[in-house]
Amino acid sequence: MAEAVSGGGRRSPEGAAIALTAGADHAPMRLDQFVAAALAPEYSRAQAARMIKAGRVTINGAAARAAATVRRGDRVAIAPASAPPAHVPRAAAPAIEVIFADAEIIVIDKPHGMAVHPSAGHPDATLVDALLARFPELAAMAEPDGVMRPGIVHRLDLETSGVMVVARTPFARTALARQFKDRTVRKTYIAIVRGRLARDRVTIAKPIGRHPTERKRMSTRSRTPRDAVSHVTVIDRIAESAAPATLVRVRPETGRTHQIRVHLASIGHPCLGDSLYGGKGATAGAAAASEFGRQALHALALALTHPRSLERREFVAPPPADFGGYLATRGVACDAAAIRRWIDLA
Repeated sequence: MAEAVSGGGRRSPEGAAIALTAGADHAPMRLDQFVAAALAPEYSRAQAARMIKAGRVTINGAAARAAATVRRGDRVAIAPASAPPAHVPRAAAPAIEVIFADAEIIVIDKPHGMAVHPSAGHPDATLVDALLARFPELAAMAEPDGVMRPGIVHRLDLETSGVMVVARTPFARTALARQFKDRTVRKTYIAIVRGRLARDRVTIAKPIGRHPTERKRMSTRSRTPRDAVSHVTVIDRIAESAAPATLVRVRPETGRTHQIRVHLASIGHPCLGDSLYGGKGATAGAAAASEFGRQALHALALALTHPRSLERREFVAPPPADFGGYLATRGVACDAAAIRRWIDLA
């Protein structure tokens, strides 16, 4: 279909320009499809579209749109990504715990209070800062449109702690993104919720979208919802007369923004300490909630297929100190054996 004619053969878009010619057997196709096929498996069609939108791709020397048609004999050039503006954090990069790392992926335990990437409200001390300090070669993993999100394929909320996987190569980035899109990654969370959950197992299938009037919130009553499914299993019920609570395991099928927090709140059992979705109980002196300065939600385990070896792997981040302390004072075991039982619950 495409013949590489650049000196030295095809190179990564991060490193050098690429010149391609549509071969004699080439059937007409969209430019984004052509570029994605030429760069597979390292780059997806969505990433190819971002390269085109950023102006890095031309047909016969002229700028083109993703929908432009590539025909036999056309010359397609892909310019290397320009270096993103250097991000100089105003504070020292925070330390992170690395659970696993090899040539393709990095698995970390994100602490609560750490934003994943810089934003207006959180310009530094982010996970991206920590990753670049520990693995400086990730700077070459800027997105095809030049945005600095090195290897980030999924996210956790600012105040949610736990396990995350980061891609170390373009190949791993595309492979992991496909697994998340195809919902083959098994995500296991634990949450401590307000009140006593009556049923042992609950499946919450409520579409989620932006709140109709409060833009910082998501809602099951959105005007533009998307499907969302969470499976909740009770681990332990904490019988306190003043502030009963329930420790639950949550397995989300989908990955909508704030999904678990919104779903739990929608059935009347928000996470302890959740100031955004907890309602009056989060701020009106509930004794249990006062022990959490953030929502009591932790990403416990992540099971995925390794991009290169294709081995199924599971990575676990034990509950942090606030979870462990809360549970220990209420007689709930939180050791390695207990964590294994939580993950393996039917």
